[in-house]
Amino acid sequence: MSDRLFIFDTTLRDGEQVPGCQLNTVEKIQVAKQLELLGVDVIEAGFPISSPGDYNSVMEISKAVTWPTICALTRAVEKDIDVAAESLQYAKHKRIHTGIGTSDYHIKYKFNSNRDEILERAVRATAYAKKYVEDVEFYAEDAGRTDNEYLARVVEAVIAAGATVVNIPDTTGYCLPSEFGTKIKYLMEHVSNIDKAIISTHCHNDLGMATANTLEGVLNGARQVEVTINGIGERAGNTSLEEIAMILKCHKGINIDTNINTQKIYPVSRMVSSLMNMPVQPNKAIVGRNAFAHSSGIHQDGVLKNVQTYEIIDPKDIGLDNNAIVLTARSGRAALRYRLEVNGVDVRDEDKLDKLYKAFLELADKKKEINDDDILMLAGADTAASHSVKLDYLQVTTGKGVKSVASVGLDIAGQKFEESSSGNGPVDAAIKALKRIIRKQMTLKEFTIQAISKGSDDVGKVHMQVEYDGNVYYGFGANTDIVTASVEAYIDCINKFRK
Repeated sequence: MSDRLFIFDTTLRDGEQVPGCQLNTVEKIQVAKQLELLGVDVIEAGFPISSPGDYNSVMEISKAVTWPTICALTRAVEKDIDVAAESLQYAKHKRIHTGIGTSDYHIKYKFNSNRDEILERAVRATAYAKKYVEDVEFYAEDAGRTDNEYLARVVEAVIAAGATVVNIPDTTGYCLPSEFGTKIKYLMEHVSNIDKAIISTHCHNDLGMATANTLEGVLNGARQVEVTINGIGERAGNTSLEEIAMILKCHKGINIDTNINTQKIYPVSRMVSSLMNMPVQPNKAIVGRNAFAHSSGIHQDGVLKNVQTYEIIDPKDIGLDNNAIVLTARSGRAALRYRLEVNGVDVRDEDKLDKLYKAFLELADKKKEINDDDILMLAGADTAASHSVKLDYLQVTTGKGVKSVASVGLDIAGQKFEESSSGNGPVDAAIKALKRIIRKQMTLKEFTIQAISKGSDDVGKVHMQVEYDGNVYYGFGANTDIVTASVEAYIDCINKFRK
């Protein structure tokens, strides 16, 4: 009989810490419902004390999903735990995730404390959380750099205080796989009450070893892994859910199973990428655009003779359907609705579907075929309708040997404004014209362009960071015209600091 590995998804908490990836509550609920269909066991829905938005998201997600445990993060602070417990009041299965840093780096520099005092705080927080919920998870932050003997003392003490899960994070992504595996093995062998709790891993990818470290943790006794869709997360990100799930599916000899429906992986990956405006790198394992692409003649020849010569995963196992319906300008509403539902977009609202279908037809007139990324972009674009600053029109003259000139028309809360400017290229000219209308001291800090798929008629995604009044705002635009997408991304930033 196979061992069971529990999947703890923190896309909506750790994943959302990526600058520019914040979701509103409606979007978080949309992701949470898809995570439930994917089969995750635990959804870490937020850090309730951190903001009213996080508090509300935990509460609303608790109402929206049924089977997964809903988890709320706290520090080892009683007020944090009080607020977390309140936010979980509607959860069918609830967990409080509390903890404190245990490495000497954290003890000395973060807390100006000592090991004994930190141990006492860990126990006190665990016992306090236990008053509210039966399921308490304790995290030993920076466990990767914590002395094993002291870590074992902490783990034993918090289990005695009521922890049902103990999280051993490699917070900085520093550990080597063999080192992290040895750490988990040490705990399994030296903590006397280890049978009363599940050991969990939470590995960061700073040195590119998050998945390897997580797997070593599992092989040495961990039975929960903390992961995110597409590996998103703070700094270099976290362990990817899809990588761990497919490693265990491919290597059946490991004899460890998860509850993940792997055929939901690709649609969920695309939905999270679209909602968070976070592109998946083309060569990303499992879900990257090139993960099943072959350009080498030798590889192509081998795959044509027998796909298993170079592919160890059947694309259909992750939800990549080679026979998917192709959407064109001749496709009807039913086909659009089907592809939206496959990608996790709720289209029961007929008015919303009407608007999406109209936008779809406009895009289909510009492109030969519409792919899933295109329709996810359209599904996320309707949020612009509520913005106070909207692009009314854009006209650009550019070319070799001529000066680029742009004319921009804006609708600001119902009032029309127009300006023109020249610039060093069409995007520069358009943004200068835009800034003549807005008249704020704004600085463009980052400007990234990415094609969604391939082809000269493709939709271009533009990501921007704009600094205003000492704060950085993140904007996103998508259009078949890259200048228009750039202006829309800049306007998206403006709308965020006007709120």
